Amino acid sequence: MHDYDEPLYLISVVAKVLSIHPQTLRQYEREGLLEPSRTDGRMRLYSQRDVDRVKMILRLTRDLGVNLAGVDVILKLKSQMDEFEATINELRAELNQKGTIPTKKALVKRPSKFDVIFYEEKK
Repeated sequence: MHDYDEPLYLISVVAKVLSIHPQTLRQYEREGLLEPSRTDGRMRLYSQRDVDRVKMILRLTRDLGVNLAGVDVILKLKSQMDEFEATINELRAELNQKGTIPTKKALVKRPSKFDVIFYEEKK
């Protein structure tokens, strides 16, 4: 079993699997949408994470008609959301460990991926 981030695939393999031209992958790299690993000989190697990212880019451009500038904005926002979600999960775990979450009106759940945490200060 390979790691999700382990560089495994050459550009020709990725292009063939995704039915795109290798130049498209190079363009995505020039635009800063993709950053494959490189061998010592400067050959591009793509991980499964890279392949999934290209699939997302293709879905946005082909299916939704988003241009590459829009794709860049969407990917950056998604990255920020993932970071915020990780921070929230870390803080929640830390609070659960310490047992410092007030029981009264401490956690408000909304129908979304995110939870909002309110604290009451003890005076």
